[in-house]
Amino acid sequence: MRVVIVSESFLPTVNGVTNSVLKVLDYLSAEGHDAIVICPSAGAPKTYAGFPVHAVPALAYRQFPVGLPNPQVHKLIADFRPDVVHAAAPFLLGAQAISSANRLGIPTVAIFQTDVAGYARRHHLGQATKLAWRIVRWIHDGAQLTLAPSSTAMADLQAIGLTKLERWGRGVDLAMYHPAKKLSPATARLRKRLAPRGDVVVGYVGRIAPEKQVERLRALRGLTGVRVAIVGDGSSVPLVKKELAGIPVTWLGKLGGEELATAYAAFDVFAHTGTEETFGQTLQEAHAAGLPVVAPRAGGPIDLITHGTNGFLFEPDNEDELRAYIEALCLDPALRARMGEAGRRTVLSKSWSGICAELVAHYNDAIATVPAQLTR
Repeated sequence: MRVVIVSESFLPTVNGVTNSVLKVLDYLSAEGHDAIVICPSAGAPKTYAGFPVHAVPALAYRQFPVGLPNPQVHKLIADFRPDVVHAAAPFLLGAQAISSANRLGIPTVAIFQTDVAGYARRHHLGQATKLAWRIVRWIHDGAQLTLAPSSTAMADLQAIGLTKLERWGRGVDLAMYHPAKKLSPATARLRKRLAPRGDVVVGYVGRIAPEKQVERLRALRGLTGVRVAIVGDGSSVPLVKKELAGIPVTWLGKLGGEELATAYAAFDVFAHTGTEETFGQTLQEAHAAGLPVVAPRAGGPIDLITHGTNGFLFEPDNEDELRAYIEALCLDPALRARMGEAGRRTVLSKSWSGICAELVAHYNDAIATVPAQLTR
């Protein structure tokens, strides 16, 4: 199969969109498919997984590169003659790619990954919310298939009138994130740093940005025998540090690979605070590592957490519930162990190879709907 992946985000920018695109490219390479990447110009590598990467002009918005429509996009798609175009979190660049593919008779699969309504609410955009959803509908209406990561995202897209929808989640590295890492020397060293007196460690992993609402961990102030560890960086670090003043917090900064896996292994409880997650990849990583998870009853976490079995869901904006659930886990090692084991079982069927095989099946479904493709 020949695939053009048009992504609104790519290396060196690291986020959920980039990470899932990289996993798809790794899978396509391993399975012998052919692909190219089209992405915003922001220092991207020339190749990835053996596939060419084509960067197009972009402008910076809130520190993120935004790809701009460019005649080069149509030419790249036409010259490559793909079987399918994969539009990752399509916006300006993805919209052009979908339009070009339609003119060329090539099917497109669009991946929805942005909580438009949540973003609009947080920025008090009011009537602009309706406009944002109209733009989403306009973009995704052009695709043969839109893949949504969660039941909440599916419902949002159905509410604006989209019908060509399927669920497609995300995978997790079951070997990288594994409960056995709790026994490694690296984890022991980190545990000694985080909790030298044997306290319970409540961990967070993710960007420190307004939509992540990490400042909600202020609810843990006053809990005895509890320490907080935060992995990540971002624009909200000064605010979060101010809100968490007086709480024993260790800031670990950005981590990846084995260092990130070691951080998960050093945690006892995983806390997620944001209400705008269309999926919630860090929750799956925490479950793979054998951790109980506490997260808001909103968006993607609703599908990932079975309340009372592999974690707890607190009502959005109810920090008292957040505190109560974390306190219950901190006081009960047996409960932590039971929920952690349940979390691991939850993700055993979510390997990236299996998830990407599902994606290729969706590609084939989209291809079947467009019989008059570009002449080979």
